[in-house]
Formats: sequence, structure tokens, C-alpha cells
Amino acid sequence: MITLRDLRGSTADVDSVLPRAAQDVSATVDTVAPILETVRTGGAEAVLALGEQFDGVRPPALRVPESVQDEALEGLDPEIRAALDELIRRARAVHAAQLPQDSTVAPGDDAQVTNRWVPVRRVGLYVPGGQAVYPSSVVMNAVPAQVAGVESLAIASPPQPEFGGWPHPTVLAAARLLGVDEVYAVGGAQAVAMFAYGARDDAGAQVCPPVSLITGPGNIFVATAKRAVQGVVGIDAEAGPTEIMVLADETADPALVAADLISQAEHDELAASVLVTDSMPLAEAVLAEVEAQAATTRHVERVKEALTGTQSSVLVVDSIDRALAVADAYGAEHLEIMTADQQAHAARITNAGAIFLGSWTPVSLGDYCAGSNHVLPTGGASAYSSGLNVTSFMRSQQVIHYGREGLGQVAGHVTTLAAAEGLTAHGDAVDVRFR
Repeated sequence: MITLRDLRGSTADVDSVLPRAAQDVSATVDTVAPILETVRTGGAEAVLALGEQFDGVRPPALRVPESVQDEALEGLDPEIRAALDELIRRARAVHAAQLPQDSTVAPGDDAQVTNRWVPVRRVGLYVPGGQAVYPSSVVMNAVPAQVAGVESLAIASPPQPEFGGWPHPTVLAAARLLGVDEVYAVGGAQAVAMFAYGARDDAGAQVCPPVSLITGPGNIFVATAKRAVQGVVGIDAEAGPTEIMVLADETADPALVAADLISQAEHDELAASVLVTDSMPLAEAVLAEVEAQAATTRHVERVKEALTGTQSSVLVVDSIDRALAVADAYGAEHLEIMTADQQAHAARITNAGAIFLGSWTPVSLGDYCAGSNHVLPTGGASAYSSGLNVTSFMRSQQVIHYGREGLGQVAGHVTTLAAAEGLTAHGDAVDVRFR
């Protein structure tokens, strides 16, 4: 089912052996562009009509009434509520530790620079609703924003025909648990456009004010829309298909490795599941386990398509050092390390969205109840970006105050550098203060 590639003895560059899921957002630009323009010019009515066109139902209203959210929370299964409560508790604890502290520095006498962190004022959180229900994504987006101090949070999630045109009740209940009462029944590229441009009704009243930042995962149309509106608003990332890489040696349990590869494959037909190991016996045992376990999983066809795709592979290399080089070059969204020396091996990894150590730390734990965030960079983006965190919702701002003495100490340097750059008025702006 999943391809085994024996790379032992290979001298090929590491990058050339990496399997990748392909997601070319340029292919959907022509589809998404008119949707964005329709929402920009057509407002709330256009958003509602697009929901009917793409989701098969016209929501009763764009914004979900609080009474509908209350009903969703009241009807929430007690076990699901308990699980969400625990997820929220752990996520708050982990994200609270990320909150950066302001600092003040005196670079000279009578001189002071304060580095302060300021939250984004308004954020739009996108929660997908396609092949699965994602109340956990509500938590992963809202908690760090709340810890950061964002004062205005809005959630958009696709309308569902089976729920009268409202988003899935579990998503609504999760929002209610978090105290987010501004929820919109809108999905896809039109949700991104609504957040970027705002949406007014036919009378000109603001139904959804525009936001400053859009976060949250979505399909290729959502990713394309986020790229298109970047600059009008900020975005967290262009999330591609999910991916897992397991780095393992002969001490790993093949049944656990196989289960974790399958768990990510059930997300999406384009999901990438990769094992890199220096043990051929382990690789062969994992292949056998994958065949056996995949045959009984709920989403068997989706899993098979993902595992047989070119983005999924079992890579056998000469050594753990080579496996570490492959893992670091791949920069997995989720990297599991199951080796005899996992702590030391993790310390050598630079590129990964999140690292999961040992047999008792599956990616599924990170998806739900580890306390870490599951909105992570994909497609090798971990080489230059982080997963969603508290600082994703904040801006670093500097406050500078110099007195006469402080400015006087560097006035000559300022005028010298201004002259060197041909900007003499910059120097004059300093000199005039001492005449």
C-alpha cells in the first residue's frame, strides 16, 4: 500500500528523496478571485448566496443567534464537553507561558527604548467543516488569541444542510464554551473575503466588520483566498495538506508507527505519511501493520489513497544520522521520534512544526489534549515559520524616549549617517533642536 524506498548506499542529495504532497494554489486563483470580488462589492447578501451555491444551503442569517449557540451547548454530549473543557484548560496553561514580557533598555544616558507587545485588535478565526467536524480547531485558534488579549474575535464555519443552515452544533458549543459569541455561518473563500472586507446588509448596516488578521486551516480554496487578501489583512499561513513523519530505529513498535501513519492519512487524500528509519526489519514490519490496520479503519478508502500517493513513503537509510538529516530537510508539520535516544535526537532537529517524543506521545494527542497547538506549518514551511501561538496574535512595538542630553550624545552620529545617505534634512531635524 505504502511505497518502500531503500536508500541505503544512496549518495543523492537529501532534498531529492523527500516525498511531498502537491498543492498549487495558483490553479485555483481563477475560481477564487471572482468570489472575493463578489463579496467585496455585494456584502452580506453575496455571502449568503455563495453559501447556498457552494454548501447547498442558505443560512437563515449570516450571524448565528446566541440562542442557537446556547441550544448547541445545552445539547452537547457530556463526555464531549468534558473533553473540550480539559483541552481548553491545558491549552490555556501552555499558551499562557508563551506570553512575551515588555522590556525597557537604556542604550545611553537620558535615553530609553521600551519593547512592548500589543495584541491585534480584531481577528477572524476560520473553522473548516468539510470531511470532519473540528471543535478542536475552535480551541486551537481562540485560546492563544484570548491569552494574547485580542479584544474582538469572530468565528466563521460553513453552514450545514442537516443543521438548518447553521454550522455544526459541536463547533457552536465549543465557541460558546470559550465565550466567543460572534459566529458566522459561512465557509470557504467567501468567509475569508467577509473577514477581509467586512460585510454590510442591503441597508448599509455592518453585519460583519472587517478584521486585522485571519487564522485557521482550510481547503485549497481557503488557502488561495488567504494568499489573495494578504496585505489587506494579515494571515497566519497557507496551510497545505497535513503531514506526519516518524523517525524510528529498531526499538520502535511497528504497530504504533503504523497506527500513527494511518491516523494522519484519514484527514485527506493528499495527507502525507512518511517513515524514515535505519532498520529494514522495522520498515517491513510497519508495511505489514499498515496493510492490516488500514483494512479495518473507518475511512479506509481515503486512507488508502493517501498512503498510496507519491507524498507517502517508507524511507530506509544507512544510519540514524542520515535519518535525522532527512527529517530536518523535510521539516514535517508533525515529527514523531521513536528511537532509543529520542531526547538527544530531538535536540538535533531544527525544522519541524511540533515534535512528539516516544511511544506514548502520538500526534493524536497533540491534535486534542496535549495543550500544544495543532495549527502548524506544512510543506516545509517549518524552516521559516512557527505554529500558531500567542505571538501570532501580537505585534512587537517600540516606544522611544530621549532627552536633550541623550540626543546630544548621538547627534553627531545621526547627522554623519544622514549625510552619508544623502538625506541632509534628517540631520537638520537633529541640529535644529540645539540652535
